[in-house]
Amino acid sequence: MNTLEQLKQFTVVVADTGDFESMKQYKPQDATTNPSLILQAAKKPEYQPLFDDAVAYARSVSGDEEKKLRSAIQKLFVNFGLEILKIVPGRVSTEVDARLSFRIYDTISYAKKLIGLYEKEGIGRERILIKVAATWEGIRAAEILEKEGIHTNLTLLFSLTQAIACAQAGVQLISPFVGRILDWYKNDRGVDHIPAKEDPGVLSVREIYSYYKKFNYPTEIMGASFRNKEEIMELAGCDLLTIAPSLLKELEETTLDLTQKLSPEKAGKYSLEKTELDEMQFRWNLNENPMASDKLAEGIRKFSNDIRELEKMIKQKL
Repeated sequence: MNTLEQLKQFTVVVADTGDFESMKQYKPQDATTNPSLILQAAKKPEYQPLFDDAVAYARSVSGDEEKKLRSAIQKLFVNFGLEILKIVPGRVSTEVDARLSFRIYDTISYAKKLIGLYEKEGIGRERILIKVAATWEGIRAAEILEKEGIHTNLTLLFSLTQAIACAQAGVQLISPFVGRILDWYKNDRGVDHIPAKEDPGVLSVREIYSYYKKFNYPTEIMGASFRNKEEIMELAGCDLLTIAPSLLKELEETTLDLTQKLSPEKAGKYSLEKTELDEMQFRWNLNENPMASDKLAEGIRKFSNDIRELEKMIKQKL
């Protein structure tokens, strides 16, 4: 078996892309999208019908330009999700506007709009994960959504503190960002390479996995944002891993032996203490973690800027 086939024995493989053709090729169980991936895809000619349909939908919405733009973005994200769900047998993750990352009830409203658009097309909410940034406000919004039967994927997650708060809130799934953690530490240490076994992003996911399994939290862990195949191989056994097509290709083209690195049995041996976080402790812990603070803020800015780019494209069509 190639390394990708071996990985699928231990972990649910998810495609991290807006490119449908790559999904057909690698046969993942689920798929994730984000504003950056959809912006890349929306610029390709083959995806123009999805873009044009979103613009036509926005024209039919009554209200000012801001409302029409918001409606177009929501429809565009759902259009991509609908096409993805024709390919993957499982779930698709669709993201709330990152500019709402510090607004609890606006996040809830946006999420319900996305779910409504999916349901109008006959897609049940069990096949949708609403992606929300793992800010304190985002986690609170996700807690409310989960109680209403809308499942969430807490993204831009860089620390055990964020992961614990998500588990306490009963969210469906978290996406710890492995590669972006590596990027920060390489820059901080002034080095070009950190071996996968010592990779701070890999170690972060291993710690979160061990905490969740040791204390029996049902929240799923989906490692994300990988920079190389070695990071992925070190996390074999994680509940899910969402992987870009370029790395799926590398895994498919290699036959390196893969062993299960993470398991509930191994997690039980970790020396960890259970923590209960309130808002003040959450904010303090995040403040004390310069990497997590930096990468969370940077991620929100990046996704927000990409949505603005999409809005510019939509404005020209409107």
